[in-house]
Amino acid sequence: MKEIMDAFGDARVKQIAVVASSQVGKTESLLNILGYMIDQDPGPALYTMPTLNQAEDFSKRRLAPMIRDTECVRDKVAATKGRDTNNTITKKVYPGGMISLIGSNAPADLAGTPARYIFGDEIDRWATSAGTEGDPWSLLERRTATFYNSKMVAVSTPTIKGSSRIAKLFDQGTREYWCVECPDCKEYSFVNFDSIRFQFHTLEVGREQQYIVDETGWACPKCGCYHTEQEIKRQPHKWVAESPEAIVNGTRSFWINGFSSPWMEWEKIIVRFLEARKDPERLQTVYNTLFGQLWENRGDLEDEEEMAGRAEEYGAELPEGVLCLTLGVDTQDNRLEYEVVGYGMFEENWGIERGIIMGNPADEETWEKLDAVIDRVYHFRSGMGLKISLTFVDSGGHYTQEVYEQCAKRQNKRVFAIKGANRADAPYTAPPKRVEFNTAAGAKGKAWLYYIGVDSGKEHIYSGLKVKESGARMSHFPKEKEKGYDSLFYSGLLSEHMVMDSKGKWKWEKIPGHERNEALDCRNYANAAFKILKPNMDEVKRKLNGSESRQKPEAKPKRQQRRRKSTYEDW
Repeated sequence: MKEIMDAFGDARVKQIAVVASSQVGKTESLLNILGYMIDQDPGPALYTMPTLNQAEDFSKRRLAPMIRDTECVRDKVAATKGRDTNNTITKKVYPGGMISLIGSNAPADLAGTPARYIFGDEIDRWATSAGTEGDPWSLLERRTATFYNSKMVAVSTPTIKGSSRIAKLFDQGTREYWCVECPDCKEYSFVNFDSIRFQFHTLEVGREQQYIVDETGWACPKCGCYHTEQEIKRQPHKWVAESPEAIVNGTRSFWINGFSSPWMEWEKIIVRFLEARKDPERLQTVYNTLFGQLWENRGDLEDEEEMAGRAEEYGAELPEGVLCLTLGVDTQDNRLEYEVVGYGMFEENWGIERGIIMGNPADEETWEKLDAVIDRVYHFRSGMGLKISLTFVDSGGHYTQEVYEQCAKRQNKRVFAIKGANRADAPYTAPPKRVEFNTAAGAKGKAWLYYIGVDSGKEHIYSGLKVKESGARMSHFPKEKEKGYDSLFYSGLLSEHMVMDSKGKWKWEKIPGHERNEALDCRNYANAAFKILKPNMDEVKRKLNGSESRQKPEAKPKRQQRRRKSTYEDW
């Protein structure tokens, strides 16, 4: 932090950008800079936070105590008084200037009087636009135009790759990383998550897992030598600039993460990662606030080739571990696309079959071909089999009435129509509603319709794809070509990512070059069907294992025949 604070006093430096995770001292360094400014080099200043409420909270909890406990500053800033309009929660007056605390979403505050100093705190969480005025940081920059000795300081934890303000400012500067000297090769390297090594084991507590980290260390990216956390924290550290020539433009930029914090043990960071790795929102928080890393829009996933490289030889239609099957069907103008998905304990899942049924969704023949998929028994290597428990068919598009009619005909097979709710706040699943439809013969009918929160469903899929060890939430795919999992499937499965629109809201969009997303939709519908079904997996497993035990040769033929009716296949 000393180098960052010294940069503020450097006459060559006009702008400072600090990318920092939590608990590394970035707020404390800002307070020190504010104290130096008030005491040594005063001028009009603006301190901007994401919202006015946050600015007021910062003033009360951090700025006011610093002023109160620092004698040279306290003597220059009068105490806050209700009737003293010069000193309030959001305004501190001192000889030579005044600091105003404002929110990024208040355009009037951003476009007001000139300021020599601009402080931007957590700028990645600022409003996308200050009303209709445009980017808040650009508005603030214009307020320094009349000061030859102005300075702008921006600090923030990073957020989304491609839309992070602080990352863009960092790239404009010297790009300095807080690096450690390797005890072996003596080269300096940045300690990031990719170079951290750890070992852990899990404890099963009911259906939950607790993670115990046994060892943490660091592998030098230059020589590959391994060292413990304690060794690395005792080693010399320094800032290493990737673009030192950027100082000519008056911009210095710094990047530091939680692995450099003296208050954070690596073990605690790793546990937070293990706990969050199955939840995209929690995992993004870990990446941003602890790893100090940008979050990839596509969920930090592998690409199509790498995902296909994880495919496995099942050796049967159903691999061991599958306890339940659901079917997701996407409706297009000239075909039905589908995926059969198997589920095991703790949402471990397996792609079973992926296919396309060519034909007009208004034709009976097209649906009869789908019946062949729905009615089929899928077998384990042992000979036991399972049927599809629930089927969800997309009713969006140009054949809504036909989908309602065909699903109503197949209600006894548990085939239901669904419609996607493209809202971020829509629940993934909700109770169904009865809808009316017109049959091809002109009669009236009724069908059950489920509304699916497809946005939350996509997040759930992508978070599961990050899991790479067998067990909870792991997604498996078959290598056998006849099962339909080709390059087009993986391209469709990884076809979308989240982007921020002009109103500052996140939404799902297709990635350029990935025009077909049916594979993602089919998996989404199959997952929703499993979510609605809510099978008692322990009971299913007990029944299935019981059925297998009754297939042993030593069982009496008559008894085996009598109990055949209670197998999970028939259930």
